[in-house]
Amino acid sequence: MGFEVIKPGLLSTLQDEGRYGQRKYGVITSGPMDLFAHRAANILVGNDRGAAVLEITLLGPSMVAQKDMLLSLCGADMEADRDGIRVPLWRPFMIRKGDQLNVHYAVKGCRAYLAVYGGFEVKPVMGSRSTYLRAGIGGHQGRALQAGDDLPVRQEVIGDYLHHIGSVSAFIRPGYEENPVVRVVKGKEAALFTDASIRSLMSQSYIVTAQSDRMGYRLEGMRLELSDGVPSEMISEAVVQGTIQVPPSGQPILLMADCQTTGGYPRIAHVITADLPLVAQVKPGGKLRFREVSYREAQEQILLQAMDLRLLEAGVRAWVRDRG
Repeated sequence: MGFEVIKPGLLSTLQDEGRYGQRKYGVITSGPMDLFAHRAANILVGNDRGAAVLEITLLGPSMVAQKDMLLSLCGADMEADRDGIRVPLWRPFMIRKGDQLNVHYAVKGCRAYLAVYGGFEVKPVMGSRSTYLRAGIGGHQGRALQAGDDLPVRQEVIGDYLHHIGSVSAFIRPGYEENPVVRVVKGKEAALFTDASIRSLMSQSYIVTAQSDRMGYRLEGMRLELSDGVPSEMISEAVVQGTIQVPPSGQPILLMADCQTTGGYPRIAHVITADLPLVAQVKPGGKLRFREVSYREAQEQILLQAMDLRLLEAGVRAWVRDRG
């Protein structure tokens, strides 16, 4: 037992932290677009960091609870209610058997993450519960939610977490914006582009087009050009979430969570891991600007973000222990 899906929302899929160790076989990682919000949602309800949560895109589902559950909703500012009573974001809340949870359109941001104490109960595929839509594997039957689905939740007693009322401070949340400036490091083939193209990438805004999805964001802006004599395609090499490739059109593609394992277009830059949550929350029509940083700063920022999450987890567990 867990939830009965009344309305599925625009795109609601189960995602854990990803399907690792399979890329050498051509199997993509998948996982959450916004890893910070995913981890924070799990921490708030006392789950292990790798538990599957429901990633909700732009417009959320309506679901009826089949038992009492402890939930949290993190990420985009999606107004949500329990039988008409507003529920909080970035902090845990209870839902009772028979209540209907409704997650509405994203007021700000693009993706929210719904975690439940105990985690959603679906069978792992190749070591992961993440949904890979194109292959139809993982998650709930390898697809997005549909009306009439029964979404199972692990049968666990809520226990001490019933009394937990902690929250994620605004000071440690990513600085979500409609048109963010995101930090990048230069890609392996950056030197093959003209100086004017590098300047354009670091100074101009690029629009996230409607042809963007979990595989990648197609961007539109100043054309990026290779130096004379440089071929526009190359022997395929490894790519990952955050890689910015430039196809012959000159319009960059920013790869995201469901990106392919290899690519044959020149890699001009790479978004640092700490800023990928900012990118994940940009809706189609939003704009991105890029700012180059050093590899040292990129590493420092992800360590700081990881430390914030560890401190959050320690604080939640201390709260429960002291009041248990």
